[in-house]
Amino acid sequence: MLILLPPSEGKTAPRRGAPLDLDALSSPVLRPARERVLAALVGLCSGDAAEAATVLGLGPSQAELVERNALLRDAATARAERVYSGVVYDALDPATLSAAAKRRAASRVAVVSSLFGMVRLGDRIPAYRLSGDAVLPGLGPVAAVWREALGPAVVDRLGRGLLVDLRSSTYVAFWRPTPDVAARTASVRVLHEVDGARKVVSHFNKATKGRIVRALLEDGRDPRTPAALADLLRELGWTVEVGEPTARGTLLDVVVSEL
Repeated sequence: MLILLPPSEGKTAPRRGAPLDLDALSSPVLRPARERVLAALVGLCSGDAAEAATVLGLGPSQAELVERNALLRDAATARAERVYSGVVYDALDPATLSAAAKRRAASRVAVVSSLFGMVRLGDRIPAYRLSGDAVLPGLGPVAAVWREALGPAVVDRLGRGLLVDLRSSTYVAFWRPTPDVAARTASVRVLHEVDGARKVVSHFNKATKGRIVRALLEDGRDPRTPAALADLLRELGWTVEVGEPTARGTLLDVVVSEL
């Protein structure tokens, strides 16, 4: 099983640690694309700060993020699970997983990244600011770079197992499964139900996804089909509805009424 998570917009900058080493990251097939995106981002942020802020969609109070991007090659790094912050990662809380669940997380969880394509939780990365819908001068849309490069890395990490796709819509655009992979992909959506009406609410969506990943890692079982995953999630306490197979995979709606 491979669980794909979105990154968080907010990140915790490491205070100390070795500088970024692209050669040390998992999925080395992504190294050329990583270098291209990194060079474009550092180049942009090493020039006119106001222009860089505009391109990156940053406000006047976020000038330090432009400076941080300019220094990425020499910035301190930490494990990705410590750098990514926000609701998903607060709910997952990797530091408090059991020893067995931490071992499973190391092999079963990957984060889709606008800068690095895909990283494992143990990969050492710096804090950066680059949205998945960014368009960088000299490079173009970041999503287009990863659409060309990401597929082989995901397929290699997945092997013959089940793909649990928890990416947000922005990062879905980075890579879409081929038909053979889609047949063993569960695309999970969280719906908040109030008085019979259902809708996607960002906070419920993110928190529930983090809790789902935590529960799967602690449980330890390895479902091989979307239907088997749905059964496991029900056993673990969630209300799950299974949709029809699509080009993106089989949609699993997890319905929650409270956070």
